[in-house]
Amino acid sequence: MLDVCLLGCGGMMPLPYRWLTSLMTRFNGSSLLIDCGEGTQIAIKEKGWSFKPIDVICFTHYHGDHISGLPGLLLTMGNADRREPLTLIGPKGLERTVNALRVIAPELPFPIQYIEIEGAEQTFELNGYRLKAFRVNHNVLCYGYTLEIDRAGKFDPERAKEQQIPQMYWKRLQQGETIELDDRVLTPDMVLGPPRKGIKLTYTTDTRPTNSIRENAKDSDLFICEGMYGEKEKAAKAAEYKHMTFYEAAELAKEAGVKEMWLTHYSPSLTRPEEYMDEVRKIFPEAKAGKDKMSAEMKFEES
Repeated sequence: MLDVCLLGCGGMMPLPYRWLTSLMTRFNGSSLLIDCGEGTQIAIKEKGWSFKPIDVICFTHYHGDHISGLPGLLLTMGNADRREPLTLIGPKGLERTVNALRVIAPELPFPIQYIEIEGAEQTFELNGYRLKAFRVNHNVLCYGYTLEIDRAGKFDPERAKEQQIPQMYWKRLQQGETIELDDRVLTPDMVLGPPRKGIKLTYTTDTRPTNSIRENAKDSDLFICEGMYGEKEKAAKAAEYKHMTFYEAAELAKEAGVKEMWLTHYSPSLTRPEEYMDEVRKIFPEAKAGKDKMSAEMKFEES
């Protein structure tokens, strides 16, 4: 199961009722944060989740509303006597940008590993899931992210018996382990059926619609996408500043064949995003107006 929480859904500046854009996921005892705007710490505390399991923080880009909360978060982690390494992933310039912010958080009791994304796409294997960064189209270098959790095929005890595989090895094979014996090698495919459907989450913000989003969001169980403006008359403004309207996001969701879409990264002037959702759902019926602390438990399908 993948726990997902949209900690904040505001763009540009925090509001009394809306924190800046940040997403947190929890899987298998570890937590991933994507973007860390001002107020992210408060949003995590309001949700009741913990800072301790955060072991990876990704950044879409380095505008202030996506990274300004990082120094305070690092200090909080340090004050909690964290010793485990922290991995940061982001566009080129990551280490330089973070080191500049760390002027106010210079001494930390844990090491930081910096991974700068190379090229238009890059995939990382982390903590039992696969994370893919893909370039989008903003006025600075910016990436979206897709998180996928694979699911192995169903264990078939009859196949195991037919091949005279001792029961003591069944669990290890089911967990994907290859076992070398004196007389033969046991591999998971000997006892597992075809791979089953896993879990797929795609997150993108601060961008125009792009083919990279359509391709990488394809068949996502949940697509979290920027909707800077709900007002149709602001379409030209969205294009000028390389953002998206609700309706452009809905078209992307429709074209990518996702199951559900949450809108996020609202303009501060957009006080009631729900008022525009009837029109949005005419394009993509499974669209929702994101709000702070909006959460989901993404589970594997029954099989």
